[in-house]
Amino acid sequence: MNDRTKTGLQILQAAFLMGLLGNLLLREIPWGLNAFLFVTAFVAAMTMIVVRRRPELLTGQNIVLCAAMVFLSSMFAWRDSIQLKVIDAFAIIALMGVLILPSLNVTATVGGVFHYVVGVFWAGLNAAFSPAVLLSTDVKWNSIPRMGWSRHLIAAVRGLLIALPLVLIFGALFMAADAVYEGMVQRILNIPSETVFTHVLLTSLFFWLTAGYYRGFIFGGLIDPVTASAAAEKVPPEKTDLSIFDQARAEEPESTGLPNNASILEHINKSDPPNADAAKVQTETPPVEKTKVWQWQNIDNSVVPQAFTLGVIETSIVLGLMNLLFLSFVIVQVPYLFGGMDLVQNTPDFKLAEYARRGFGELVAVSVLVLPILLASHWLLRKDTPLNEKVYRVLAGVQIVLLFVIMASAVQRLFLLTGNLGYGLTTVRFYPMVVMLWFAVVFIWFGLTVLRGARQYFAWGALWSALFVLAGVHVLNPDSFIVRTNIGLMKQGREFDAYYNVTELSDDAVPALIESIDSMSMEDKCWIDYELRRRSENERSDDLRSFSFSRSKAKELMKTFGPQIDASQCQGKPWL
Repeated sequence: MNDRTKTGLQILQAAFLMGLLGNLLLREIPWGLNAFLFVTAFVAAMTMIVVRRRPELLTGQNIVLCAAMVFLSSMFAWRDSIQLKVIDAFAIIALMGVLILPSLNVTATVGGVFHYVVGVFWAGLNAAFSPAVLLSTDVKWNSIPRMGWSRHLIAAVRGLLIALPLVLIFGALFMAADAVYEGMVQRILNIPSETVFTHVLLTSLFFWLTAGYYRGFIFGGLIDPVTASAAAEKVPPEKTDLSIFDQARAEEPESTGLPNNASILEHINKSDPPNADAAKVQTETPPVEKTKVWQWQNIDNSVVPQAFTLGVIETSIVLGLMNLLFLSFVIVQVPYLFGGMDLVQNTPDFKLAEYARRGFGELVAVSVLVLPILLASHWLLRKDTPLNEKVYRVLAGVQIVLLFVIMASAVQRLFLLTGNLGYGLTTVRFYPMVVMLWFAVVFIWFGLTVLRGARQYFAWGALWSALFVLAGVHVLNPDSFIVRTNIGLMKQGREFDAYYNVTELSDDAVPALIESIDSMSMEDKCWIDYELRRRSENERSDDLRSFSFSRSKAKELMKTFGPQIDASQCQGKPWL
């Protein structure tokens, strides 16, 4: 049994355990502690296989990526916000894609955004199809020795296959013969068929996906790139035109004396024959031309036709026109940025709501679109002259400066929309603002890397900046922040939307609501009292697998929640 078969069997064993664990843990929703336990076990099982079979994969880069996955999964057991959970899930998937990049001979620390996207796609491809390769090709089943546990296991399976129909036949006869025995069997086997189906389905699904990802990470994907690269770079051995006797003569040590039977002229002709250079040219073996090997790590614009690349003129036109367009918008926005609220309110035929609502989403979209355009145009630059890079750096730098002004305008619009003259804060307004702040960090990092000739470090830094921003958002607790912001506006005279703050937000917001309920109107109190009691009676899960610190804290607060509410004042309201 070779090493690949042994590794494949260990992958199958670990995947089977992860299938059982996934069915046991993740079938309970909403996800909380179970997501943290599953991801931790997933990383631990993969680490154990790597330590035993591929220790060279246990690099510092892979360790920090696995640690980040475990950290993000722990957030499921902390916060209850559905938006944060969705972002955490996508972040874990992205890290799994980055983690599998070495199977494509790509170093994640110097890979590009394109490599990261390919990594996620490659991870999904392996999870879907690699188990078939693992079961059919990697594991040589005929080489597994039939001894020990494997021999007993095969014998046990064979015995079960033989005994099962016999047990069913005789069991049916016994049940027909005695009503008491029939009732006992029915009580024992009273398991709904749909329950059995879901258990089998989830276990099989988690087993299949885990086995595929493990194989892609450890073996290198559907096709082992190491073997393929070695085959592509293989050079045929050099040929020689010398005969065996000539080779033997060439290996003999040169004699320093003259042969006894040769004259001086004959010796000279033998040691330096005429036309030696011409003969040497004829006998030399032509150099073997090596096949160019495809390398994901160093992919450049040579793979596309030159007509699709950018020179000085194309770069100047594309980025120049974009800069002029951005500049025209900035010129219009500068008075509002420095004129403040008074200018916005005093402008004829200009409503504050229209200014704030209409502009914020569009400006966020502009900020999101600029980054891929700058990255793509930089990748398409021709490398035939340094002038291309210089022109790009100037125009891209100007565009980033103009973009920061546009982003400042978007931030101002959000402050107007959610300020004391606005309409309060919601998740739809909060998360785009976080994205905007993250993009500000990314564009600064873009200037420090791409515009300074170090593009290979951009994606790695952008990834970790996203993880740190996401961690900061968890610490901030968005739902609680939204409620506190809206309550602060209520105290300044703005209307408080109790329905949204209690029904559309998660249990993360419950402590802030209960803390400030005494300062609310009676109608808002009735709304909050009704919704919190409904949650406490109908939607609370006591299953430990769904444990979340925020849900647990909210549940304890709701048990003791008893605001001074006159029940008669809530009679006849729509919530009753």
